[in-house]
Amino acid sequence: MQLFYTPEILPQHKAFVLNEEESKHAIRVLRLSSGQQINLVDGRGGRYTAVIMDAHPKRTVLEIVDVSINVGKRPYYLHIAIAPTKNIDRVEWFLEKATEVGIDEITPIICEHSERKDIRLDRLNKVMVSAMKQSMKAYHPKLNESMKFTEFIGAASDGQKFIAHCADSDKAYPSQLAHPSDRYTILVGPEGDFSASEIAGALSAGYQAITLGDSRLRTETAALVACVEVAMLNR
Repeated sequence: MQLFYTPEILPQHKAFVLNEEESKHAIRVLRLSSGQQINLVDGRGGRYTAVIMDAHPKRTVLEIVDVSINVGKRPYYLHIAIAPTKNIDRVEWFLEKATEVGIDEITPIICEHSERKDIRLDRLNKVMVSAMKQSMKAYHPKLNESMKFTEFIGAASDGQKFIAHCADSDKAYPSQLAHPSDRYTILVGPEGDFSASEIAGALSAGYQAITLGDSRLRTETAALVACVEVAMLNR
């Protein structure tokens, strides 16, 4: 099944016009024609079945014939705040895999040991759209503007809050602390880990210290392991 990402569509729409990019992909690349059926997702849980009425390479006109809402809705909400890696390809890899596994929100955080302090959200969003379509998801994760670590932990957040760090301390696995069907915020630090003051600040702000295993993981690997742990907890 080929999915088209159409965030502008609404459940009450009876007809819809694909934008130029998606129209070109449908007509020029996939060589679809009038009368053929395609599937759309709005990134908010809606999946739409449509029939091509006018196969135009710049403005393909569709008739909406079926709508499903809350497709693949998960019983939990996962927000991961991750320090961007020096090599942005690693962040893109994480976002791709996390979208496939299941994640709701991502915030890049700038830490004391961060080697990268600027990122292009447009490129990262494109990676997530591609992963969403490839994995047949109907939800597009929310990608926030980057924030300083201290600002992030100082902001109010619902649910359980965790910080994954490598310093010696009492820690537990996420599955030992997290409650099923809840909201989770997990902090994942840079290559040089969080500083001692950042760890102390997070704990003071109500975050619980977690471990993701005995191996020393790369930032993007640690973040993905956290996604998988939460997904397994909520199976």
